[in-house]
Amino acid sequence: MEHQLVIYNTLTRKKEVFKPLVEGKVGLYVCGPTVYSDSHLGHARPFITFDLLYRYLIHLGYSVRYVRNITDVGHLENEADESGEDKISKKARIEQLEPMEVVQKYMNSFHENMKELNVLPPSIEPRASGHIIEQEEMVNSIMENGFAYEVNGSVYFDVERYNKKYNYGKLSGRNLDDIKTNTRKLEGQDEKRNPFDFALWKKATPGHIMRWPSKWSDGFPGWHLECSVMSTKYLGEIFDIHGGGMDLTFPHHECEIAQSTASIGKESVRYWMHNNMITINGQKMARSLGNFITLQELFSGSHEMLEKAYSPMTIRFFILQAHYRSTIDFSNEALQASEKGLERLMAAVNSLELITTSPETTVDVVGLKEKCYAALNDDLNSPIAIAHLFDGVRMINSLKTGSEKISATDLDDLKSFFKTMVFDILGLKDEEAAGSGDDEILKGAIELLLNIRLEAKQNKDWGTADKIRNELNALGIEIKDSKEGFEWKLSPS
Repeated sequence: MEHQLVIYNTLTRKKEVFKPLVEGKVGLYVCGPTVYSDSHLGHARPFITFDLLYRYLIHLGYSVRYVRNITDVGHLENEADESGEDKISKKARIEQLEPMEVVQKYMNSFHENMKELNVLPPSIEPRASGHIIEQEEMVNSIMENGFAYEVNGSVYFDVERYNKKYNYGKLSGRNLDDIKTNTRKLEGQDEKRNPFDFALWKKATPGHIMRWPSKWSDGFPGWHLECSVMSTKYLGEIFDIHGGGMDLTFPHHECEIAQSTASIGKESVRYWMHNNMITINGQKMARSLGNFITLQELFSGSHEMLEKAYSPMTIRFFILQAHYRSTIDFSNEALQASEKGLERLMAAVNSLELITTSPETTVDVVGLKEKCYAALNDDLNSPIAIAHLFDGVRMINSLKTGSEKISATDLDDLKSFFKTMVFDILGLKDEEAAGSGDDEILKGAIELLLNIRLEAKQNKDWGTADKIRNELNALGIEIKDSKEGFEWKLSPS
């Protein structure tokens, strides 16, 4: 079965067949978190989206170098106009910590959240603060090429001069005249030639904690610079895919294109991919708007907007049930529907072991596989792939009850495909099966009692069989007798 992946390229505004620069190898860069507070539901979306891409590229046989950065310096309070102070410095001042204590604290919690969501770690996770020298070198090359200027120890990118030779705004679809009209002049930014010029290097004010020496001043790099530097350092001057949230298209990614082009004379990125936002009451979920629910609050159910706790896999499944380029609106109802859907899917995976084989096959396993792959090849259309997987759930249930038949060879094929799709590509896991050691002991004890009950039934000892069933029911364990023996699950609390 041939897999030809098509992805939507934000730069060209159309779907394109994905062809890597080097056959069999893919360079992927994704903008990582700014680590100054706990991750929220909105942050989960890009990392789950590009985890799906990463997993699928690996499944297609590519060798993937996945670089996802950590922003630990230079991200200012107002990212659109560079006013205010560095977000990490501000948090450090408020909490009376060293900035790198803030970074470590929230980087640890980010990694823990990603592990809970079953997001694979990237190949390389560089930090902005570890690449100050390389950032200074890029500023130098941009200045040497005539696209930047220094004022009072700060260096700014000359957008107007760049736009005369290249096209500033090509990614976001803006033109410089519109940007000029919509950019207000801010107090304290008179040193810039134009209000829309952006900082490559900022001179640190006396109270600014995070600073490094440079030939221009003791200061720190601009936020946009780190991604241009780290992506090209680890993936080469030109690489395949750059991903991130749609809210980063302008100014962050637009500035990245300008910096890389001004530095090396050509664009670095071949395919730009952007995921859409998670909204809450129709408004983008964001730390800056204060309308967010942290991942820890979701997992514990502690936020006032939550009716209950939701497991990490419920969150992952909720995000995968929408196409990455469409918005998702948060609601308890939607999360609860995802929870039920995930339960059905995992029950079907477990039921694969209960199917008995026949000499003939009456189900279309090949057709199911082709439909799922066709959906993923069409710009990672995970909701369509999941819809086809639920056709597979119905198929599995029909096979389990015996209303459909399958041969041993086709059953092996169905098991392999279904588990690969659910676990390896969608990155879901059976949270009940993946419990702690105590859970495994409990599961073993229940299975032992149910096997004793089965033996009692076979010996027509109905009193013992009923007593075991009634006692387990009272403890919240639902039992369903079947031709193969029994099935059980914990009753929802």
